Amino acid sequence: MLKRVDRVQIAVADSSAGEKVVAEVFGGELVRRDKSAPLSAKRSTMQAGSSLIELLEPDGAGAVQDFVAKWSGGLFGAGFSVDDLGAAAHHFTKSGVNFDQSAGQLYLDAAATYGMRTVISQHHERAPVGAIRWIYEVTNVVADWKAAADRYARIFGLDASKFSAIESKNFGYTGTLTLFDPPARLDRIEIAQITDPNLAMGRFHQRRGDSLYMFFVETDDAGALEQRLQARGSRFAAHTRDAAGLAELFIHPSAFLGVLIGVSRTEHAWTWSGDPERAKRAAKQRAKKS
Repeated sequence: MLKRVDRVQIAVADSSAGEKVVAEVFGGELVRRDKSAPLSAKRSTMQAGSSLIELLEPDGAGAVQDFVAKWSGGLFGAGFSVDDLGAAAHHFTKSGVNFDQSAGQLYLDAAATYGMRTVISQHHERAPVGAIRWIYEVTNVVADWKAAADRYARIFGLDASKFSAIESKNFGYTGTLTLFDPPARLDRIEIAQITDPNLAMGRFHQRRGDSLYMFFVETDDAGALEQRLQARGSRFAAHTRDAAGLAELFIHPSAFLGVLIGVSRTEHAWTWSGDPERAKRAAKQRAKKS
């Protein structure tokens, strides 16, 4: 049922300041300013690549205000697109998932997911803008990845046979990638269960429990994005370089509204997503052209 990681929602104290950050880092462009009634929030929707970033500023008592008061802002929710919003609503009702419907979006009851606030939107193709191609992953840290994977397969209509197992000793987690449409696309929810509570992801889970941790974007030119970050004095870490250049980096939360963001060069994420040979072929082709 899920087609794309369509957007992320970021809670901010000042949406105008947030718009500036998205524009400077990703070359994002403002689509509209409105309000989200279910979240009691003013909303600035910006496009980066072909994906959307919703900046949510509190507009009265509600979940966004509570989040900003507790955490000062950060990654609030994940958004996915579907081909048929009406069919999705029927599926959620049949699956026992409660939701609010507002302005053409479905806001799932927080109890339905493992700390991953979720909004479902009608799918629209968009010509990419700015410095990235799209958002392809949101990371959901959980206490039990198998239980989360089983639930998400059921309520989101996903084929568990397409999921790809993951494990990282360097970052201290195990889990799965709930790939929506491989091998065509990388879109997925990364479900990560902590194996080392002393590392950054483990410490985050200890503080917040099951929750959204970060998101990943893909770009054709990671080096150009690195230069954008350097130009504004942003904190980031270049993680992987190969013969084709910079392949992966991480943007520190201090550089992007309290949100940790992973950036991977086009095709590189297949390295850990079930098709490492595809990533190697893409890197070789890129190196020949450079």
